[in-house]
Amino acid sequence: MKILTKSYLETINFGTQLAHYLQAGDLILLDGDLGAGKTTLTQGVARGLGIKRPVKSPTFTLIREYQQGKYPLYHMDMYRLENSSAEELGLQEYFNGDGIVIIEWSQFIKDQLPDHYLRIQIVRLDDQKRQLQLQANGQHYQELLTKFD
Repeated sequence: MKILTKSYLETINFGTQLAHYLQAGDLILLDGDLGAGKTTLTQGVARGLGIKRPVKSPTFTLIREYQQGKYPLYHMDMYRLENSSAEELGLQEYFNGDGIVIIEWSQFIKDQLPDHYLRIQIVRLDDQKRQLQLQANGQHYQELLTKFD
């Protein structure tokens, strides 16, 4: 499924709408070039979960945790792991936990990912427009995508 957002605000709003359909244990993979809008989309999800704290890119911390929403949000950035391992991060605890996990640059930990997730490839078309390509892996995520038809 492909969705076009025409502004920063529309990307935020899509994330907010997506959050309304998420449940504990959900895994969202966000892939796209630098500046594509991965953190912007995550900010929308956080807003939809009722998180008031500013959401920043976790590039240097690898994982940022936001506990005060409808569900905890675990925002991860695996970019710095391109040439190293994520084994010591305890990712399975997050995947099997009570929150929503959003991972940027998931290709760097593909051997550690569960079988079921929603992947969103973000393609920057120009300064404002983004094409979101949603791919559901697993029945739960296929059902989630029907909410956007």
